[in-house]
Amino acid sequence: MEYATLLIVLACLFGFFMAWGIGANDVANAMGTSVGSRALTIKQAVIIAAIFEFAGAWLAGGAVTQTIRSGMLDANLLSGTPEILVFGMLASLLAAGTWLLVASIFGWPVSTTHSIVGAIIGFAIVAIGMEAVQWGKVGAIAISWVLSPALSGVVAFVLFRSVQVLILDTPNPLENAKRYVPYYIFLAAFFTALITLLKGLTHLGMDLSTAQSYGIAAIIGLMVSALGVVAIRRLRFDPADDRDFHFSNVEKVFGVLMLVTACAMAFAHGSNDVANAVGPLAAVISVVQTGEVSVQTAMPVWILLLGGFGIVLGLVTYGHRVIATVGTGITQLTPSRGFAATLAAAMTVVLASGTGLPISTTHTLVGAILGVGLARGIAAINLGVVRAIFMSWVITLPAGALLSIIFFFIIRAALS
Repeated sequence: MEYATLLIVLACLFGFFMAWGIGANDVANAMGTSVGSRALTIKQAVIIAAIFEFAGAWLAGGAVTQTIRSGMLDANLLSGTPEILVFGMLASLLAAGTWLLVASIFGWPVSTTHSIVGAIIGFAIVAIGMEAVQWGKVGAIAISWVLSPALSGVVAFVLFRSVQVLILDTPNPLENAKRYVPYYIFLAAFFTALITLLKGLTHLGMDLSTAQSYGIAAIIGLMVSALGVVAIRRLRFDPADDRDFHFSNVEKVFGVLMLVTACAMAFAHGSNDVANAVGPLAAVISVVQTGEVSVQTAMPVWILLLGGFGIVLGLVTYGHRVIATVGTGITQLTPSRGFAATLAAAMTVVLASGTGLPISTTHTLVGAILGVGLARGIAAINLGVVRAIFMSWVITLPAGALLSIIFFFIIRAALS
């Protein structure tokens, strides 16, 4: 293909820019609850996110990538003009990355999945026609945008109610926190490990049976839980701290749990959202190298690594703005509330990642935070911030599509 080297270089640059946007906007969501509840400092959150986002992208990022890359378009319609697919995917990456940059500047937590899906739809409509878009697949993803915040909201509500019943509303909340928090830690570690083993490690050649996966996940859960018990025993409790806020010492115990759920959320996010950057990138490289449009192509490890690096860089350089919105804007978070929101979101994202449905981490986490807020009563929620977030969600799809159309015409004129 003409300009083959240039096209691959552009694809890597635009893919990296998109991954940077995911880090600046979406990873900030994953870490917002931890920072907002003061369980972690910004610096600690960045280090944890860097390690676990990268691990999630590399180890478990394979399953979702197929849905984004080949699921949105009818690839057969492009078999005669593979260069159109290349131009379109380049335009989509650049459009989605640009919109994420704009949203991050304003501190809006938007969906990277919305951004890339909107961009792909935009280019497909102008390049091929309405029939090129797999509207059934788009519909399934659109349903997940409603389903994911609703599901994580319900899970978060139930989790936080369990915390209230077992710990906060009891005569001796501190002793009960020490007793029950290790079980919650087990739950967080078990879920993350299980889905990784069941769905994520296929491209590493590890074929474990379902029983083996459950067994290994349970062992990992027990080990992490044991580490949590050790960490809780090392905590220093001062009864004087409880004078200002009745649950200050209890929240210290939940701080340990928040550390585990932050790791789980970062891993789940990396596994689910790296697809948004590397899917179109893999499609471009496959077409340039083979000259053909294929529905299924292998995901080279170096592409997952490029996506992982981009995500981490975005968080480190620009993630602080969205962290502020998510961490403190929607409802006042403490470690116990933040834990319920983060674990609920991580469970929802990890399950969706396993089934190949590219849900939005943003929607899932915002839904979970709303669920925790509702468990405390509607007055605990800042409805103004919630309205602004919902508005930015509505704009994202058409914004991605419009930018993609503009960039597609520019790239096609420059390179064809």
